[in-house]
Amino acid sequence: MLSAAGPQSSYEHDLAVIERLSATPADKAYELEKALQLIYSRAATANLDAYDVRDVAKDAVSIQYRLFDVRMRLRDRLGEFEDKGLMSPGVQKGLRDVFRILRYVNDMVGEVALAQGKQVATGEGLRGFTGGQTNTLVNWRFFAPNKGRDVAFRSGDVILVRGERHNSAAIARIGDVDSQFSHVCMTYLDDGGTHFVVESLIEDGAVFGSLAQALDHGIARAVLYRHKDHELAARAAKLIYEHVKASREGIGKRILYDFSMQLDARKRLFCSKLVRLAFDMASDGAVKLPRYPTHIGMQNRDFLKRIGVKATETFAPGDIDMQKEFDLVCEWQDYTKTASVRLQDFTCDKLFEWMDTYGYRFKDTALIRAVAFFGRLSAYFSDSAKDILSSIAPKVPINMRRSAVAAVAMLHKTAEPIYRELLAANDARMVKNGRPLHGNEVFELLENIRRREGRHIGYLSVT
Repeated sequence: MLSAAGPQSSYEHDLAVIERLSATPADKAYELEKALQLIYSRAATANLDAYDVRDVAKDAVSIQYRLFDVRMRLRDRLGEFEDKGLMSPGVQKGLRDVFRILRYVNDMVGEVALAQGKQVATGEGLRGFTGGQTNTLVNWRFFAPNKGRDVAFRSGDVILVRGERHNSAAIARIGDVDSQFSHVCMTYLDDGGTHFVVESLIEDGAVFGSLAQALDHGIARAVLYRHKDHELAARAAKLIYEHVKASREGIGKRILYDFSMQLDARKRLFCSKLVRLAFDMASDGAVKLPRYPTHIGMQNRDFLKRIGVKATETFAPGDIDMQKEFDLVCEWQDYTKTASVRLQDFTCDKLFEWMDTYGYRFKDTALIRAVAFFGRLSAYFSDSAKDILSSIAPKVPINMRRSAVAAVAMLHKTAEPIYRELLAANDARMVKNGRPLHGNEVFELLENIRRREGRHIGYLSVT
């Protein structure tokens, strides 16, 4: 997947080119930006027919770790780039683009290996940070002493995850630079050694629960980050755990989800804002995340207004990728799901692009208005009643507006048939050639769908 050259191309050669570019010295921002663009282009414009899928499957572990090491090398150089004053907007974008595209390449290598029956764990029992050596890629600086064991979580670890729903794709893609993560949470280990996760969920607001259960709940990828100051991280975890616990017990007032995505107020929290608050409290305000915030610059803000987003700059889960204070410890992906979430990503990319470029807007119907009404009404039910009804009606928080319920429903109903069409085409390609669709092929299919559907695409219409 790493070259646009002909059938005689060597992925070994192309990997070496990417590795060399990632280590290129740079004293000027434009030099670094050019190197990052070349890495991205080498991966993004690839011709997947250039290589024998059997060779890719056979060498999957080596390929994936070399791609992983490229990202680790670039992350290790973040301090250097900052000290030299190289972190221009173009360099920031270039780094994010490279991190994203190399994750996609890694996923596709894993999917090829899975199709060839090589070294990939699957099954209902598979959960985050488990599986074979290609499922969990590890930074051996943290794992050399206990190679082959399960991940040893620490209090204060930060976990980025990607869910399997279309709204997860939308959350990951609303920024100016696309991300692959829809949620972030923090681990807390109490004095008895019990592992908790503290997080803010759309449905429930700020909560805490079992870490094991959280890692077994509908995720396709997860990345474990660890702050270099372990004492600070542990203090942050304890403070945010106690803060959230107090809000869920006795006469405490629950912390609702913050749909605005704004960072200033503390009364309500979205997932990243909870992590930000934890480190803010632990450092007495000295640590303010993120260093490089996500900009939300959609020209057509109709969808954002419907779901309640007011911010033009925010802390997105993927921004942790750009924090030099955090080490990437390990990264997990389920290759039975990575193609699905990639196609969801690309679908949302195009839906948002069409909104901006062609002026599409969501237009509700009587059915959607009914869904929004009953979904909004369910917000006043008890938690146990919401859980019972969640399989047949949306589980809606009390502060989620009817327009937001309708927007999420319309997004799902619009994206789902498009995604299913792409998934069928991807499955057919896997059966025929043993490889997934290239991104360029997916985008071509999406544009064909737009031309075919014309002025009305699901619940999107050009007014």
